[in-house]
Amino acid sequence: MNRRKFFTLLSVVALIIMAFAVPTFAAEVAEEGYQSNLYATFWSLFPPVVAIVLALITKEVYSSLFIGIVCGALMHANFNPLTAFNTMFTDGFISSLADSWNVGILIFLVVLGTIVSLINKAGGSAAYGQWASQKIKTRKGAMLSTFGLGVLIFVDDYFNCLTVGNVMRPITDKFKISRAKLAYIVDATAAPICMIAPISSWAAAVTGVVEGYDGLDLFIRAIPYNLYSLLTIATIIFITLMEIEFGPMKTHEENAVLRNDLYTTPDRPYEGQDGEVSAGKGKVMDLIIPVGILIAFCILGMLYTGGILDGVNVVDAFANCDASLGLSLGSSLALLIIIVYYLVRKVLSFNECMECFPNGFKAMVPAILILTFAWTLSGMTSLLGAKEFVSGIFGGSAANLKIFLPAIVFIVATGMSFATGTSWGTFGILLPIVVAVGLEPELLVISISACLAGAVCGDHCSPISDTTIMSSTGAMCNHINHVSTQLPYALTVAAVSFVGYILAGLIQSAWIVLPISMAMMFATLLGIKLLTANKARA
Repeated sequence: MNRRKFFTLLSVVALIIMAFAVPTFAAEVAEEGYQSNLYATFWSLFPPVVAIVLALITKEVYSSLFIGIVCGALMHANFNPLTAFNTMFTDGFISSLADSWNVGILIFLVVLGTIVSLINKAGGSAAYGQWASQKIKTRKGAMLSTFGLGVLIFVDDYFNCLTVGNVMRPITDKFKISRAKLAYIVDATAAPICMIAPISSWAAAVTGVVEGYDGLDLFIRAIPYNLYSLLTIATIIFITLMEIEFGPMKTHEENAVLRNDLYTTPDRPYEGQDGEVSAGKGKVMDLIIPVGILIAFCILGMLYTGGILDGVNVVDAFANCDASLGLSLGSSLALLIIIVYYLVRKVLSFNECMECFPNGFKAMVPAILILTFAWTLSGMTSLLGAKEFVSGIFGGSAANLKIFLPAIVFIVATGMSFATGTSWGTFGILLPIVVAVGLEPELLVISISACLAGAVCGDHCSPISDTTIMSSTGAMCNHINHVSTQLPYALTVAAVSFVGYILAGLIQSAWIVLPISMAMMFATLLGIKLLTANKARA
């Protein structure tokens, strides 16, 4: 059975299961106070699970997400087709595209695509590639340099994902590093580094949802217990230095090294766009200066939305900032200055600069489409009460399992973030519940950290996560290839983190738990290397 027939059959089976598993109703949806008969039940998680499973099996993300949206709309409308069709657009696509946060992210995407096109056309990327090829001599050096740039851009994960991938892609291509590996390094650096940086959009988000406590103080105290983020960062270093590859990533890397095939699969949505990188008249500074302008103005934009001009200090400005608006404002101003810079430098004409606008937009179309579908699916899931369902289960059992609470919180946050595709939404829901349980100070810090770590973990594993989508976009990697190759690495770190949180609940000392967790992570990766080596010899 070919993939298309299997996809169709699986879709039909999913709809049949829904039809027989729940009663069908034909009632019209009321304008106010309406709730589906499946609201806040385990069925509320069914649409994203369908989308995720189909995407992983079929390797086709657009139709998989759309089928998940259709399932969610039907379930919300109690299987009335006409009402479901209306819901899918009014409360789905139109609502997601009318959301100011989402629109801000889309503007940032298009502006960043235009800036990348400008840098390529000016020859800055080519010049940087030539310079880096003289400084970076090995594949390890190229991967560690990519990781290092990701660490430096700690302010926001969206900005990190797109900037690092676009800047380092010519370097990693030269050293035959697969696009899947580049996407993994980008994704595994972006959110984890933001989650342990006190001055970042993530720290601001966490600070804003913890009421009754000093949110920033709790965030800083939780950093040593954020096992998933810290172990993920350590894993990048371990697997690079020890040359460890496993799972589907091993195939992608072997194809890149032995066959000079950076993509592996036939579907190559970004192939050909690399040809737009021109030698031009550019120099290294024609990449470094524009990227520096972009970083500076994005930071200033976030500070501006946080009230820095009203006398608010830097920390509070980050805590109160609107990251979406800040990135939109900052990147747009940066774009104007970069155009002026290139015109003054005479490396681009005005017409050449204007040509980069549609080119930048076209480069971001795949990411925009996937994000729109993912946001719409998330909206359908919210209409079905997935958050209330998870909160009800968690809130009812948390107080009786205090010692194992960090491990439980980690698992619940991972599952919720995976199903909904949003880490911010996950800790926004679970953190108030954790705070309300009434824990001892140290156990509260550990549990908060477990929630944040689980949110990042599920976000990494989920094909419908916006940061996962942006990482594959920045690396110009097939999205499902990125998900399937990253999954074994993320799950390995998650398993070690889960054991670490069991120890944390018992020991309640970061000075003991973190070194033990690091040792377990190293031993696990070493064991995987030995096992894969033995299989290769056999």
